[in-house]
Amino acid sequence: MPRVSEAHLAARRQQILDAAVRCFVRNGFHQTSMQDVIKEADLSVGAFYRYFKSKNELIMAIASTKIAEVTGTLDRLLGLDPMPPLEVFLDEVITQVEATLSADQAVRIAVQVWGEATYDDQVAEVVRDVYGRIRDRMVRAAERAKATGQLPADADAFGVGSAIFGLIQGYILQRVLIGNMDRRTYVDGIRALLRADR
Repeated sequence: MPRVSEAHLAARRQQILDAAVRCFVRNGFHQTSMQDVIKEADLSVGAFYRYFKSKNELIMAIASTKIAEVTGTLDRLLGLDPMPPLEVFLDEVITQVEATLSADQAVRIAVQVWGEATYDDQVAEVVRDVYGRIRDRMVRAAERAKATGQLPADADAFGVGSAIFGLIQGYILQRVLIGNMDRRTYVDGIRALLRADR
């Protein structure tokens, strides 16, 4: 029997993830069964379970993919010398979040994952790891902003980085739960806050 190519395996895995995103966005995590995803992906049960054994595996794979898009943006910005001002930094990250929301609504699943993490230890462990790495990048951004005088010399970089991370999560929550949040208005509000005591 000929070996299946890596490209074929990757394409099939993506087919399943895309189907799961559509199901989770349409019906929610708890209202979606594995059978729903298998049907949406148009695969046999055996083919499906070759890639994923549970809904938790699916949702973690989706979250990891989307988080990788955000961390890619963060790493690019942190690699710049000089790093852009904090408000520009935040604007670019929120622009990436907005692009993901507009493309496939998968960011909406983040809110479901956050809720799931409050009582599912397996999900909570992954969330702590993934979001901890994002917060670490925000702390590095705050350290660099402090070093260049954008922040006061006595600013706590961990506290500032954590607050920046919270601002991004706040944008996601408002876009998903309220819906009428404009990115430009939100970033202008952040800019006003950052300049309030200058």
